[in-house]
Amino acid sequence: MNEDTSQGLILISAGGTGGHLFPAEALAHELKTRGWTVALATDSRATRYADRFPEGEVHVIDSATPSGKNPIKLLGAGLAMMRGMRQARLLLRRLQPKAVIGFGGYPTIPPLFVAAGAFPTVIHEQNAVMGRANKLLSGRVTAIAGGFLKAEGALAGKIVETGNPVRPAVIAAAETVFAPPTSDQTTELVVFGGSQGARFFSDTVPEAVAGLPETLRERLKITHQARAEDEARVKSRYAEIGVSADIASFFTDLPTRIAGAHLVMSRSGASTVSEIAAIGRPAILVPYPHALDHDQAANAAALEAAGGALVRKQETLDVPSMSALFRELLSAPDKLARMAAAARAAGRPDSTSLLADLVEAIASGSTVAATKAR
Repeated sequence: MNEDTSQGLILISAGGTGGHLFPAEALAHELKTRGWTVALATDSRATRYADRFPEGEVHVIDSATPSGKNPIKLLGAGLAMMRGMRQARLLLRRLQPKAVIGFGGYPTIPPLFVAAGAFPTVIHEQNAVMGRANKLLSGRVTAIAGGFLKAEGALAGKIVETGNPVRPAVIAAAETVFAPPTSDQTTELVVFGGSQGARFFSDTVPEAVAGLPETLRERLKITHQARAEDEARVKSRYAEIGVSADIASFFTDLPTRIAGAHLVMSRSGASTVSEIAAIGRPAILVPYPHALDHDQAANAAALEAAGGALVRKQETLDVPSMSALFRELLSAPDKLARMAAAARAAGRPDSTSLLADLVEAIASGSTVAATKAR
């Protein structure tokens, strides 16, 4: 859309992982349908996702994640952030956006930090526990949109519970009705671990599948996301046990594969849990045990409480127990159907629209209190 005929420009900023960029992508598409022009500010990792954004500019902003105690690395991170602040200041001066929206991750700090006070600003927190970058920005921004985050505590006056936006591909996949597995058809298992922690699944899932009864194993079809360095051995192991499996480090059509699944096993990042719920599929969620704020455990607990998932801690899930769990669930179509229905009921298909409403209100100068009163 030509910028001269749009309502104005919204600058969206997100970290370079799918967990941050997928909800940002969903908002961008929604805003475009409402007549806005959208630009994206992110880091260099986002190149494999950014082409899915609606037409608009993509701006790479320098940033770094401060970690550890190495003074050289900490100094390097600080210098990268300072460069990012200068880049963000020049970018904002040129674009003059109506609002700046952040989706978490350290690349959001420069544009949101600089924009706060000069432009309307919103951060979206996908998780039940606020991440470090958003926590740093929370006191400066105009509003906070919550995925699993509740409007409570010192920031309650800023928080609007919108849910987590899901990509157009997820909305399309959600149209596929769940059909429980039968003994005379292929049973589909989808396994993925996000950008962190997938090695645990690569080490344990093939061995757990190997322990299943032959009658169940021979009709199993698996989609398994594995790290690039693990792909060959995972593929080889499935071939050894005679199980049909599609292995890759990244699936561009993952929502479609989830829609075709009878059971999903995954980590429990906010976007993952929200997409599983929106599509409505039963899941075994294994929170990443080294998450700094234990956000994945809180996200998983929310879907388990709704009846749509079973949660297992990684340290309690060995090969025999995982195999028993697969056997129990894949042999219980009625239970899978109930879990699928519960997951679907917990999904928030209107989340993108609710977030876009909030962004438009804040961009027009409305306050959070006025927005909540509507």
